[in-house]
Amino acid sequence: MALRTGVGLAAVARPAYITSGRAHDLGASRSPDELRRRTWVVLDAAYAAGVRYVDVARSYGRSEEFLAQWLDERGADDVEVGSKWGYRYVGGWRVDADVHEVKDHAVGAFHEQVAQTRALLGDRLGVYHVHSATLDTGVLTDRALHEALARLRDEGVRVGVSTSGPAQGDAVRAALDVEVGGAPLFTSVQSTWNLLEPSAGPALAEAHARGARVIVKEVVANGRLVPGGGDASPGARRAAELADGLGVPVDRLAAAAALAQPWAWRVLSGAVLPGHVQSAVAAEAVTLPPHVLDALPGLVEEPGAYWAARSRRAWS
Repeated sequence: MALRTGVGLAAVARPAYITSGRAHDLGASRSPDELRRRTWVVLDAAYAAGVRYVDVARSYGRSEEFLAQWLDERGADDVEVGSKWGYRYVGGWRVDADVHEVKDHAVGAFHEQVAQTRALLGDRLGVYHVHSATLDTGVLTDRALHEALARLRDEGVRVGVSTSGPAQGDAVRAALDVEVGGAPLFTSVQSTWNLLEPSAGPALAEAHARGARVIVKEVVANGRLVPGGGDASPGARRAAELADGLGVPVDRLAAAAALAQPWAWRVLSGAVLPGHVQSAVAAEAVTLPPHVLDALPGLVEEPGAYWAARSRRAWS
């Protein structure tokens, strides 16, 4: 039986990201060759552990390229690949860039980016998500775009949305209602859900009930729920205490809580080191006792405050 853990390359295939602890995990050497090597180390560890789903995106630096090269070298034909379009990486491979990515949900951007993705991944592309679909960009009401996405769907690629922000639930529900040719267009949903910000949960349960696959991202809250993460917020401190009581690291507790959701098809590890992958996979064997499950609602932050704090995180 396939593991429910997947691995995402957002934090390892580009020099800067908003996850904490990058100076410790990556050091100062972040050339393309060095991050290619590190990406391959993470992918090797994930594959050896039984992970068979990998998440990349056009805006994750050179993640599609690094993954395609790894797949060619390793011959890992049983890996399912999900990628995303809608953001462009513009950071110039610099940690101190003023802007690292820009959003564009126009139909022209889709045609440009899907061609780039397929040039690298070819028929290995299994899932293609709209990156951070929201109600305000029009991506969920653009019929010309929906027709273009439907052609990709009809070629055998699953089409979906990823979501971010305090209104994730609204975006998920709007996406589920989009039909083209009498069939649902979006049948994969990738959303942020974690111990501090689980507000998308009811919408994700609805997505699962309507036949969509649900992928959980940012389960460790961009490094806030990892050992030594330095987060002094009440929810993060209490999560660490609960993890200590179970004898597991807090990132494993966070992943186990996501895996405990019956609607979750895959829970992504944003690994930078092999140990991150191994801890995420080990979460599959963790059963949360009732007293821990009862305590989890007390960790939750108000969604608007959570996302405002996330938007203030520095790229490093």
